[in-house]
Amino acid sequence: MDLDAYVFAHRATWERLDELSRRRRLTGAEADELIDTYQRVATHLSVIRSSAPDASLVAYLSTLLARARGRATGTRADAWSTLVCFFAVSFPAALYRMRWWWLTVTGVSLLATVVMTWWVLDHPGIESSFASQQEIEHLVTNDFENYYSEYEATSFAARVWSNNFWLAAMCIVVGVFGFPVVWMLYTNILNLVVVGSIMIRHGRGDLFFGLILPHGMLELTCLFVAAGVGLRLFWSWVSPGNRTRAAALAEEGRAAIGVALGLVVVLLLCGVIEAFVTPSPLPTWARIGIGVAAWSLFMAYVFVVGRRAHEAGETGDLDEYKRGLARPTV
Repeated sequence: MDLDAYVFAHRATWERLDELSRRRRLTGAEADELIDTYQRVATHLSVIRSSAPDASLVAYLSTLLARARGRATGTRADAWSTLVCFFAVSFPAALYRMRWWWLTVTGVSLLATVVMTWWVLDHPGIESSFASQQEIEHLVTNDFENYYSEYEATSFAARVWSNNFWLAAMCIVVGVFGFPVVWMLYTNILNLVVVGSIMIRHGRGDLFFGLILPHGMLELTCLFVAAGVGLRLFWSWVSPGNRTRAAALAEEGRAAIGVALGLVVVLLLCGVIEAFVTPSPLPTWARIGIGVAAWSLFMAYVFVVGRRAHEAGETGDLDEYKRGLARPTV
């Protein structure tokens, strides 16, 4: 079956069902039309599922039918279906579509971290400009390690989660201005460099990496994703392509909001790992292994699930009622 031709032939019917299901009040004739159109679109969905399965189009029609069914019966659309659709299609597609932005941010940030750490290690006097000798001794002997266990684990997980999400959300919110994202990245990298170089210089590098890596790999990736999405949002109005600046900013803004919402769950996982795994008595290799596994699952989620949804035409735009009909703009 030619899917494009099928979409072209029935798109008007889907749009009519969308229009009817969104009306506050329906006349008797419109109510009958809603039920009749609902049945026809249900048939269309069945044909697509059996002949030319398309993830984004199936998600679009399923959402449309759920909302129309709720309108006809007086009940709300299935929230769980919408949630599953978001995490199975929209969120990973947005991550994959904007991959080059956050992968570039990741590469540049890691390179900057290595260079800055090497420079601080090569200039011992720099430490004194960041902390006193007494503060450095406390950091090396107690403070860094105790940070992960001084609070009750559940409370610590919630605290870490809220702080990390606030930082990621701010990267996206201020992304439209560009420079603030770069500054936020710099300050966070500088903090990591200073602490890391102090720990390494004083022979506690193994402790530093043993405590940072379990949660840090995924946590930093989330930060880089948020920064990349924020910079993509900035670039959308600087260079909108064949779209108007307003349309480009609106489209990328909806996708950015979707990424921010999805990162809530990913950062919750980071918080759980940081609160329960990082300070646990597990051997270092096991704790780092858990971190590697969590990071690998996220990357597989992006480059397997996200790629499949992206190739099916999903952009990550939260305008769910047009999902399946739009085409991605990189």
